[in-house]
Order: sequence, then C-alpha cells, then structure tokens
Amino acid sequence: MNILAIDTSNYVMGVAIMKNGVVAGEYVTNIKKNHSIRLMPAIDQLMKETGTVPEDLDRIAVAHGPGSYTGVRIGLTTAKTMAWTLNIPVVGVSSLEAVARQGRFFSGYVCPFFDARRGLVYTGLYDQDMKLAKEETNVLMADWLQGLKELGAPVLFVSQDISIHEELIRDTLGEQAVIPEEPYHFSRPSIVAQVGAMKEPGLIHELVPNYLRLPEAEAKWLEQQGKK
Repeated sequence: MNILAIDTSNYVMGVAIMKNGVVAGEYVTNIKKNHSIRLMPAIDQLMKETGTVPEDLDRIAVAHGPGSYTGVRIGLTTAKTMAWTLNIPVVGVSSLEAVARQGRFFSGYVCPFFDARRGLVYTGLYDQDMKLAKEETNVLMADWLQGLKELGAPVLFVSQDISIHEELIRDTLGEQAVIPEEPYHFSRPSIVAQVGAMKEPGLIHELVPNYLRLPEAEAKWLEQQGKK
C-alpha cells in the first residue's frame, strides 16, 4: 500500500510517503511560514524524489486536529481534494495521537498536548498500548495536571509547546513528570502514515476537523443567536 501523509495541523508542517510499510521519504519543517503556500510544492517535490506519481497512491492519511483551525483546514482540504480526484480513500488521524506515538516505548503514560492559549491546552492521555486512558479534551493545563498527579504513575510529556508549560508541569508533578529531548516533541508525518494504514477509511465527505472546541468566531455567533 502506498500512502501519502499530510500534517499541517500545527506549527510544524510535514509530508511523508510510505510504500508497503517502508518510509520512502519524509519532509518536516518547524519554521514560521504559511502552510497554504508551501504544502503542495512540498508534496510535489517529495513525490518526485521518491519516484511516485499520483496514480501510485492507494490512500491519503491526514492529521485532522486538534490544533490550529487554519492549519487543520489546509491539510484536510488538500487531502480530501486529492483523494476525491484520485478516487482513493482518505483517513483522518488525531494530531495528538501522532505526537503521542513518539513516546510509544515509554513504560508509563504518554501525554501529548498543544497550547490553546489562556492556560488551556488540547490534550489526551495514552497508555503503553497507545490506547486512550483519558479522552482528548480542551482543558486548563493546571486542572489537567492535578488529574494526572492523582494517577501516581510516571507521565511522558510530548509537545511542540513544551517550553510554555514545562515549569508548571515540573512544579505540579515533580519526578512523576518525564520530559524527553527536543526532537521527540514534534509530530512526524511518517507516523501519521503508519496510523493511517491501520485505520478503516470512511466516506470522504464524512471526514471533518477535530477541533475539540468551536472556533471563537463561531462560538460568538452561536452565543448571539441564543440571545436573539
């Protein structure tokens, strides 16, 4: 099975091509540039370098959130459009799960998270088998950490935003918290491809963003409608 994987759901942008379980190529950047401008050129270049033409693809896997609302939409729209054009399945992969799998060999819980501002995070808790021990949620980091403290077990934290919350994590959990070196904090599109290969694809139009919370503009609109 040949899979194209896309992840633009957060600051890091990644594209990978997996052929029959082998990573043929992977492109990852962690720079402040517009994903909408850079994504298709990155896909085109990677396909050329791996000797892949669109007709070779059997499936597309895409990180569908949570994360940046704009970033999620860019990746999802690109993946669905390509899948529809090529008449192949598209599979959505949790952006949090993709990061969590960086720590799948850790002998304890793995907690991926993305900063959501104002003390909030998008997060979830995975066990050693990469099954959800706590459902993905949008929550105050301070409250979430208190819940993890009650587990009394070691927790590996992986996040591109680790520097924002590291002090609070260490102050709350002490030695219970494990924070790895920087390279392990970033999502790898090859992992998105790997997870996408294991999932059962659904209908293209049924794949929607996994925001975990409404965009602010939509939330305000609904609030105004409720007042009316």
